[in-house]
Amino acid sequence: MHVLIVDDEPVIRRGIVKMAEMYQPAFSRIQTAENGLEALERIRACEPDLVLVDVRMPKMDGLELCRIIHEEFPQIKTVVISGYSDFEYAQKSMNYGVRHYMLKPVTTADVHDMLNQLIKEPSRGYMPPSRYIEWIDQMEQHIWALQMEELGSLIDRWRDYCLSVQLSLAGLKELLDDCYALLVKRFQARNYSPSIAQAYLQADSVKEAIDTFNKGLIQMAKGLQAVRSGSFKDPMEEAKSYIDSRLSEDITLDQVAAMVGLTPTYFSSLFKKVTQETFVQYRINKRMMKAKELLAIPYVRIVDVATDVGYDDYPHFTKTFKKIVGVSPSEYRAGLGIK
Repeated sequence: MHVLIVDDEPVIRRGIVKMAEMYQPAFSRIQTAENGLEALERIRACEPDLVLVDVRMPKMDGLELCRIIHEEFPQIKTVVISGYSDFEYAQKSMNYGVRHYMLKPVTTADVHDMLNQLIKEPSRGYMPPSRYIEWIDQMEQHIWALQMEELGSLIDRWRDYCLSVQLSLAGLKELLDDCYALLVKRFQARNYSPSIAQAYLQADSVKEAIDTFNKGLIQMAKGLQAVRSGSFKDPMEEAKSYIDSRLSEDITLDQVAAMVGLTPTYFSSLFKKVTQETFVQYRINKRMMKAKELLAIPYVRIVDVATDVGYDDYPHFTKTFKKIVGVSPSEYRAGLGIK
């Protein structure tokens, strides 16, 4: 279990940390933050299971932090440990899903009693919407690109995550059915209508439901592969071809990503993985290769070469060419024996 302790007073913060360290069973991780903003950064980077927070702190107070946690991370348990007994604070905190409102000073026994109560509470199965959409996006991307190895790895992580959030069988079936419907809708928008049996709805256990659904994802990918009948062009090859044919145009990464049907972030990552170059580096190198070809044609003016490879700013072209090739365009042409 991972706990985050948030208090702007170092002495109190260290004291609560020591109390948490003495608790058994031991926490897997104990983090601290000095204010609400710092705490929110830590929560978004690595979601804790429990947050112990003070009310009055600089930059962002404890109640505002509790409100954000309640809205964005409702699965995280929150406890307020405050020096203020004001009823309004306590009432607001409860509206934000706070499990306990404890008054300072607290003793080790107080903290351990509170932890005993929280840890014995049955966990409510919940999957944050942001995480859910993230999984859907990755499933769609891997299936559409027919990346079977990546899809297999994703399926393993998806299975572990579904089991970790402890959804009930009924809740899991509802989530999987919604996931299936959303994927089908997205693929239909791409002119592919997957047809797989929704056997996960007849599963008798959580594990069976997940495993059956995951087999359906593989079937979706294989069905797409069959539809394409070997005529499918790799999205990265398609992207490179698109860039190569438009070197004189100022196309953007977003445009190319949309052309191959991938999100800009995923496309950028995949493009670099495949080509060992960023989108910008690849386009610059291709432009310089094209420029070298044009410079070998005696009657083509250097200024026209610059325009033909997408540089309206001639000085910028010469500077870039020299940086990549090692000599200026005129020196390169002279080296070919062209005056």
